[in-house]
Amino acid sequence: MDVTLRQLGVFVAIADNEGFGAAAAALGMSQSSVSHSLASLERAVQGDLVQRATPVRPTPLGEVLLPHARATLAAARAFNAAAAAHKSTGVAGSIGLAVPPTAARGLLPGLLRLWHEHLPHVEITIFEGLDEEIEQWLESGTVDAAVLIDPDPLPRGALHLATDAYEAVVRGDHPLAGEKSIELADLLEDPLLATTSGCETQVKHLHAMTGLAYRPTQRIRELTTLLCMVEAGLGVGIIPSLAASMLSETLTLIPLRPRLERRLVLTGPTGRPWHPSVTAIRDLCEKHPAGLSSPATSLR
Repeated sequence: MDVTLRQLGVFVAIADNEGFGAAAAALGMSQSSVSHSLASLERAVQGDLVQRATPVRPTPLGEVLLPHARATLAAARAFNAAAAAHKSTGVAGSIGLAVPPTAARGLLPGLLRLWHEHLPHVEITIFEGLDEEIEQWLESGTVDAAVLIDPDPLPRGALHLATDAYEAVVRGDHPLAGEKSIELADLLEDPLLATTSGCETQVKHLHAMTGLAYRPTQRIRELTTLLCMVEAGLGVGIIPSLAASMLSETLTLIPLRPRLERRLVLTGPTGRPWHPSVTAIRDLCEKHPAGLSSPATSLR
C-alpha cells in the first residue's frame, strides 16, 4: 500500500476542519490538491474515508483509520524533531499539550512562563478537555503530551506536577463558610451540584469512603456553570482546590473530611517514543519545581 504522510495529513485536516476548503486553508494548499490527496489515499485503502456532505464527517472506515493516521503523523513529527535535535544544541519544535480545566487555570500559566523562558523555540498548542478525552487524544496522536489526573498505571517517565484535594465550595454567607474543615455529611444537608467535567468519579469515591449515597441534585458539565449556580444559592459543590482561582469573591472553599487527594502528572504517550520537546518540557519542570502546587517528583 503506497500511503504518504502528506495524504494522512490531508485526511486528518479534513476531519478536524469538517470540510475540504477549511482543510486547504489550514494546510496552505489549494482545495483541488486536498481533494486529489484524499482521493489517492482512498484508492490506496480501497474505501471512502469521509462523507461528502456538510459538515464533512469520517465514514465508518474513516473512524477506524483516523486514530492510526494521527499516531503516524505524531510519530513522524517526533522523528523529524529527534533528527533535528541530533544536529543542533537547541530544542525546537511544535507540540500539542492537553490539560483538564482545573489544571489549565491553576497550573498552566506558571508552566507556560517557565517553558517560554527556557525553551523559546518550542511552540506549545493547548488543548483543554475532560480526563477521558485527554487520554484518547494522547494515545491517538492528537496531542504529544498531557497533564493526567491519577493515571493508573503511571506512565513510564511521567512527572508528578502537583497534588491537591477535593473541597467543598459554598457561598461566603453559608453557615459552614467559617469552618476550618467539615464532614462530608454536613455538606450534604444542602442540594449537591455535581460537575461531570472530570471530577465526578473522584467525588463518587469520596462518598463511598464515608458510606454516603451519591445523589446530586444537578449534574453539570461546565465547572464555571456549577460555580454560578452555587453563587446563586442553588446548592453546594465539591471541586479540586486548584480551581480556587476560578472562584468569585462571594464563594469560598472548605476542606472536607475525609480528605481525598489527586495527583496531576505530566507525561507523553505510552505507545510510542516521546517528541524531544516533550522530554525537554518535562525535564525543565523537574529542574525548576518552583511555582508548582507541590514539588515535582519523577515517576520513572
